[in-house]
Amino acid sequence: MFATGFVNLYTTDIEAGIDFYCGLLGFRETFRTPKEGVPTHVEFALEGFKLGLGTVEAAKRVHGVDAAPGTPASVIVVWCDDVDAEFARLIAAGVPAVRDPHDTGNDNRNALLRDPDGNLVEIVAKVP
Repeated sequence: MFATGFVNLYTTDIEAGIDFYCGLLGFRETFRTPKEGVPTHVEFALEGFKLGLGTVEAAKRVHGVDAAPGTPASVIVVWCDDVDAEFARLIAAGVPAVRDPHDTGNDNRNALLRDPDGNLVEIVAKVP
């Protein structure tokens, strides 16, 4: 029986990923290895959502996997209160935009950006 899980993304620049997910999106770091120096794996939490970042080098060394970050086969979805305000803040911080804020139906407003490795990040809010 399985107990819990999280999404793990592979990264070419784990420090930029930490800055993005913690510094810009408000995730809280919950685990890192190694504890000293530049980590090869870090885990985060945002409310009940858990996310991990592992280096491309660690994926190869530990699992024998050739990871290719940034391919658009998935998207990290993060809910917020105001998509337009958060989009403007992230763009001002240099985050690359994919799609400006737009209404998507079901009373949702969405925007798409890219994390430092090019992974899609979608921010969503309910429209009042």
